[in-house]
Amino acid sequence: MKKNIAVLSGDGVGKEVSKGAIEILKAVGQQFGHEFHFQHGLIGGEAIDLEGTPLPNETIELCKQSDAVLLGAVGGPKWDQNPAYLRPEKGLLQIRKALNLFANIRPVTTYNALTDISPLKQEIIENVDFVIVRELTGGLYFGKPTGRSIENGEETAVDTLVYKRSEVERIIEKAFEMAQTRKKKVTSVDKANVLESSRMWREVAEEVSKKYPEVELEHMLVDNAAMQLIRNPRQFDVIVTENMFGDILSDEASMLTGSMGMLQSASLSSEGPSLYEPIHGSAPDIAGKNIANPIAMILSAAMMLRLSFGLEAEAKAIENAVDQVISAGHRTADIQRSGRKPVQTNEIIDHIKSALVEDGAISSIMSAYA
Repeated sequence: MKKNIAVLSGDGVGKEVSKGAIEILKAVGQQFGHEFHFQHGLIGGEAIDLEGTPLPNETIELCKQSDAVLLGAVGGPKWDQNPAYLRPEKGLLQIRKALNLFANIRPVTTYNALTDISPLKQEIIENVDFVIVRELTGGLYFGKPTGRSIENGEETAVDTLVYKRSEVERIIEKAFEMAQTRKKKVTSVDKANVLESSRMWREVAEEVSKKYPEVELEHMLVDNAAMQLIRNPRQFDVIVTENMFGDILSDEASMLTGSMGMLQSASLSSEGPSLYEPIHGSAPDIAGKNIANPIAMILSAAMMLRLSFGLEAEAKAIENAVDQVISAGHRTADIQRSGRKPVQTNEIIDHIKSALVEDGAISSIMSAYA
């Protein structure tokens, strides 16, 4: 198999973790007989500095001509005082619209070897395995009007939450499709006791659920969902929600694993290449120090193999290698036990490559899928 992959490393630790994902993908390609070609594009603060825009047209075209996109992270204090249209985060919103990345998929799975680093009790987080399906191109982040003005001599700010029924239908359909292959339960999260958009969301969820009689549907208000994620996360299978709620809940869910550096994500397109990225930010305070955790980026690459290319065995080999490395105690500072020396970014990448090739992760997977 030959695939072209656009790499948007972005800012801060984005470059370091993207490099790790590329190395792992090259190792997988060599072992399984695939050719992955990588082309780099600009996004975020680096793009602002070099091109005067957070998302150059050349980057959009590169992505559209590729089979999938890997994205590191964007942002940093250097650009915090820029006007809204010149903020690195604007590049993220623009690429989502440009590629029609309507569905953000964020798996949340705890590792038995890491239960001791979570701030939650072990009995709460053991065997947690659910997915957050977040609508990504509508809602408060994209609604118009938005901005600031002076009204009656006082500064006023406005953001608008807008959803079309078709936008709600397609993301809820995606959640039910995923639930059919899992534990057959969808939790639709909204704020229907207050917001009109949420009342429409709940009505659409009920309508879609009739097409999937074998899948259980429950509704949950977002404030309760935030509490239940900490109280009893094992109750969830597939959580589906709108853009801002999903943004907040998925970051909260990262604490179940102990670190945002462990959670991957996929942003799926209905008509072109999909995009894969870690859920963490650019972490400018540790950028360039070789201490960032690359695992979320590497697991995002595994999601790419599975969801965009249909390479289940290859994706599983990466996931198994990561599990082996963590269980062996090779961990960056964010997931290392107190009193033990953490490994550096490049070292954990090398350990994962070793687990893939030398320690037999790939050969065992190939045998299983033969």
